[in-house]
Amino acid sequence: NMKKDEIKALEEEYAKHECPVVSNNSAHRFTPDVPMVVPELNAEHIHIIPEQRKRLGTKRGFIAVKSNCSLQSYVPALFPLHDKFGVKDVLVCTYQAISGAGKTFETWPEMIDNVIPYIGGEEEKSEKEPLKLWGKIEGDHIENATKPNFTAQCIRVPVSNGHLGAVFVNFEKKPTKEEMIDIWNNFKGRAQELELPSAPKHFLNYFTEPDRPQIHSERMLENGMAVSIGRLREDTQYQYKFVCLSHNTLRGAAGGAVLLAELLAAEGYFD
Repeated sequence: NMKKDEIKALEEEYAKHECPVVSNNSAHRFTPDVPMVVPELNAEHIHIIPEQRKRLGTKRGFIAVKSNCSLQSYVPALFPLHDKFGVKDVLVCTYQAISGAGKTFETWPEMIDNVIPYIGGEEEKSEKEPLKLWGKIEGDHIENATKPNFTAQCIRVPVSNGHLGAVFVNFEKKPTKEEMIDIWNNFKGRAQELELPSAPKHFLNYFTEPDRPQIHSERMLENGMAVSIGRLREDTQYQYKFVCLSHNTLRGAAGGAVLLAELLAAEGYFD
């Protein structure tokens, strides 16, 4: 029940007492010298930590955070396409499990046989946080990217675990379907290069079946740490559309934080 400013102050207090803080909370996601990291995508952002330590006056303490759980399905699918083709416009509709609200069907019976087309604050996070992931370190801060352009709708659905995203995308230079699938299936990030204990061997996995990925069959892929993609096809208003899926409490929350801590340890930020 703490307010965001109270959480920010508490996390900084821990850091000033020389405790490394790896947080799932959103309070520091837009603090300019706090890295918000998906280890496969923007691992280099952790190198802003020396600048953060200067501000905090610490030698060991720092704060690093992970992004919102809803981003973990669709941003990883777009990120490796950007350098070669330039992701321009993205429309995404996310269909999010009740565990993302810290609920079960026992504690939230209103969700049984129901859909709620509103999750407070989620659409703003889904549109703004990707721009920090795409940002660059500039001196003593991370400069957010100004593109791609994102618009999002976030919907709560009667599923225990697993967030699905329906993505529509335009590129600066339109790729072929074969090029996109090849990039997805062969993509490796820093987490895979370092062979971090929690890292999936294959981060992005494309399914050719017309009815995949599904929550029941794909959410636990690679111990819940992989992203599943399917239904790639051309669209009448956007260049392409596809769906993607991730486990929101493993890849999207606790597991993502553990993987970030493993990255920080491997790169020398824990003694």
